[in-house]
Amino acid sequence: MSNTALELRQVERTYQQGDVPLHVFRGASLTIRPGELVALVGPSGAGKSSLLHIAGLLEKPDAGEVLIAGAPCMGLSDAEKTRVRRTEIGFVYQAHHLLPEFSATENVVLPQMVAGVRRKAATAVAERLLGRLGLEYRLEHRPAQLSGGEQQRVAIARALANRPSLLLADEPTGNLDPKTSRAVFNEFVSLTRGEGVAALVATHNLDLAREMDRVILLHEGLLVDGADLASTPD
Repeated sequence: MSNTALELRQVERTYQQGDVPLHVFRGASLTIRPGELVALVGPSGAGKSSLLHIAGLLEKPDAGEVLIAGAPCMGLSDAEKTRVRRTEIGFVYQAHHLLPEFSATENVVLPQMVAGVRRKAATAVAERLLGRLGLEYRLEHRPAQLSGGEQQRVAIARALANRPSLLLADEPTGNLDPKTSRAVFNEFVSLTRGEGVAALVATHNLDLAREMDRVILLHEGLLVDGADLASTPD
């Protein structure tokens, strides 16, 4: 087992806004250990989502290296990157993106079957994860029959179903009311810790960020220690 779940080494990324270059990352570096939960904070437009896309091999930086579970990934083919995403990375977004025609259990089973897991074994994993998130009585409900908090719990279970080494979450409770957001976030942290998965979680909510092991601030294209943010009252 690698002693790192995610490494970003001197990542650079520039976008063009008309004729003006926008330097989003200027040598951003980060290391996350297995099982470590890290909050990523920063102002809107700073590039938190772009950083998650680069970490998840969905976007290629202009320079730098991304290592997942100790393995360098920038030289991989598209097919090899897809395999890494399927086996090593789980994604949770602000919107749940569940398949509406399938039940909660089926939404968690399907990505496992795509990865080659037999239905019976995949169903057992789905029911275990959904049960840990308090959805043992909602297994056969379709997304439209679930509340917003329940839908996001299914999305979290789906992200963890293939036992990834790294979970990337982009404002995972941002669409929920404050009370539901806190409940779902607590369950997210508890389940992720219980599964031994490392996580990088982008959030605007410093109160939630303080529940993580570390806070990292995206500032002027660099990733810096956000310990002061984590210890400062709102």
